[in-house]
Amino acid sequence: MLIARSPVRVSFGGGGTDLPAYFQQYGGAVLSTAIDKYFYTILRRRNDGCIQVISSDLRKLERWTDADIQSSKGTDLEIPLAVLRHLKCTPSVDLFLASEIPPGTGLGSSATVCVNVLRIMSEYMKLELSRYEVAERAYYIAREMLGNPVGKQDEYAAAFGGLNYIQFHTNGTVSVDPICLNPELSRELQSNLMLFFTGASHNSWNILQAQEKSTKQPSSITVDALHEVRELADTMRDVLRRGELDRFGELLHDGWRAKKRVSSQISTPLIDELYELARHHGAIGGKITGAGGGGFLLLYVPGVCQERVREAFAAKGLREMVFGFDRDGAQVIVNEPFLDGDTESGTRWHFTEYISRATAARI
Repeated sequence: MLIARSPVRVSFGGGGTDLPAYFQQYGGAVLSTAIDKYFYTILRRRNDGCIQVISSDLRKLERWTDADIQSSKGTDLEIPLAVLRHLKCTPSVDLFLASEIPPGTGLGSSATVCVNVLRIMSEYMKLELSRYEVAERAYYIAREMLGNPVGKQDEYAAAFGGLNYIQFHTNGTVSVDPICLNPELSRELQSNLMLFFTGASHNSWNILQAQEKSTKQPSSITVDALHEVRELADTMRDVLRRGELDRFGELLHDGWRAKKRVSSQISTPLIDELYELARHHGAIGGKITGAGGGGFLLLYVPGVCQERVREAFAAKGLREMVFGFDRDGAQVIVNEPFLDGDTESGTRWHFTEYISRATAARI
């Protein structure tokens, strides 16, 4: 038996510059952090020659004997099926998929699913894939095999974990530069960030398609706004390294205003109303997660103001999701043949020692 998990992410700045229509011309950069909300895959050996995939989130089950040649696009379980096709493998296994968050919430969950299935299958097949290779293969599957208009940031955030400044070069290569804050500063940054679910799950691909189309016009408002978004990612990185956290919150606000100029679909009247409500009660800055249109509202709120923001949002029926930072990225956390007699697996157990903020607060 194998169990793998991969984190979702929160992007602070630079979103949209990881799309090929932008970075192939100008080079892009994103500042983001992985968080301790995970997608899990459990792999168990079968003896009947079939591959069975069960998704607890989608409440779907599929079974194949020839998954490596099945058409994947448009099916409910297209991501794990595309991974199997990409790896050209048909091992007789069960794959059970489960997530801590719903899909379509702007936290990069689709990429996390792909990274996680790739991670567990590469472990089972004894493929030596680096984090860069896992991320790049996951991006290829999403972009080329499934035809989704995605950027590269989510795959790299899920594969690497941690707080990173990720550069997307014009030649297609990627550089991941970890932002190493001292523990006290990292804890303070984490405690000043709040996530609220707006109640709107969404498919962001229409937004991304429109953005790519407008990005290909060099004199467009979209390109000018993305240049500003790209520069703000650099400034955010530098401000964090200097420990200027409130300034970081102000830059989140600047980035949100710039990002809204990228596309009219990024915000909605409800999101604008909620953001202004948060600012009125003490939030310094924030943004909607993902491409926009719905999902989670990320806010930078000093501790003394957080209860006021929390009460104002509770009156609107919004739920807060407490979270911490993830440092480990995609990993196999259990590899134990004893549980199902699978000699293809190893003989090690691995448990992380990370304690989330919510857990620490109860200790």
